[in-house]
Amino acid sequence: MDQVKRSVRSLSLRKSLVLYVSVFAMLALALSVATAFLCNKMIDAIRASYPLTGERYYLTNEQGEQLGDGTYIDSAPAAYTESDKRAIDVLSFLPVAAAPLYSALCILAAALSFYKNKLKIPLAALREASEKISQNDLDFSIEYHSKDELGQLCKSFEIMRATLAGNFSEMWRQVEERKQLNAAFAHDLRTPLTVLKGYDEMLKASDSPATRETAATMEKHISRMETYINSMSRLRRLEDTQPEYRTVLLQPFLSSLYESAEIVCKQGEKTLYLQNHVSVSQVSIDPEFVSQVSSNLIANAVRYANHTITLSFELHDNGLQLSVSDDGKGFDKNIMHKAASPYFTEETDRSEHFGLGLYICRLLCEHHGGCLQIENLPQGARVTAFFKTSPL
Repeated sequence: MDQVKRSVRSLSLRKSLVLYVSVFAMLALALSVATAFLCNKMIDAIRASYPLTGERYYLTNEQGEQLGDGTYIDSAPAAYTESDKRAIDVLSFLPVAAAPLYSALCILAAALSFYKNKLKIPLAALREASEKISQNDLDFSIEYHSKDELGQLCKSFEIMRATLAGNFSEMWRQVEERKQLNAAFAHDLRTPLTVLKGYDEMLKASDSPATRETAATMEKHISRMETYINSMSRLRRLEDTQPEYRTVLLQPFLSSLYESAEIVCKQGEKTLYLQNHVSVSQVSIDPEFVSQVSSNLIANAVRYANHTITLSFELHDNGLQLSVSDDGKGFDKNIMHKAASPYFTEETDRSEHFGLGLYICRLLCEHHGGCLQIENLPQGARVTAFFKTSPL
């Protein structure tokens, strides 16, 4: 019996469906024949309970004696009662109605049996595996050993899961190694830079104009190196930072963001416009994350805007959306997909900007359950930061 079950389980889906339909079609045919036979038997029993009526003729011998029970000529059945008439009509109709009914029920039973025995277990395993993968949980395995198409699919899914688990493990190992390398690099550079700064101070005190000019150039590059090292250390800390949600009165908080942005815009001689579409009184967010992203986006817009900058706030999809748009030249279409990458900038002078602003914004948005979207407008560009809010 177990061997038969394993053989049926290993059949392809097409062959299994044909098998289930054939078995249940035979069952429907058998039930229809049995029903017709039983109904005919019951009709015959009803008719047998009524004697025949008519003129009976007998055979006689030479002495005129009757031989046998005789036979009816032009016999007719006795009149049935109304209840027996209805019973005969119903029993005559039942085989006709039972055939399509049995067919429909057996087709339904074949479909349910096919789903239960061939589809239910592998589909549940694949659905559970998909949910776990979507949650970045790869610590599981898919156990389904049938040789049909779904068994092959489960096997392929298990290979994919194992490959993803290996790739994720390797990726996290490389990320940790990169973090440790950056930390070691930033730490080891501080000592030689301190020494160079000391020598630079000595050179600036020289009586030779050429030496002092060289010292000034050295100071510029040493300062740039210090800024770069500080940015590496800051970036490493941000990559490990997670949001701390707390309930914030939204309008006062947004007003403070606007006031800070207005100060930066005035210093850059740009006009700031506000679009506040928020009507909710309070939300649960990390205000430090939102403030830092807002500051970075405003500072970035001030560098590229011609005259105006627009700061917009709105709530949707259980999150706070902050948009900053400017009327500048916009992003280069060929490299716009790299705009939020670390250490990427379109500026040729990297003495102050190392291309970390948009990357930091993207990092903070993703840690806050949101995302960063960059797009060009007919006149200028817009960067939209989305922060997922936590239930109050």
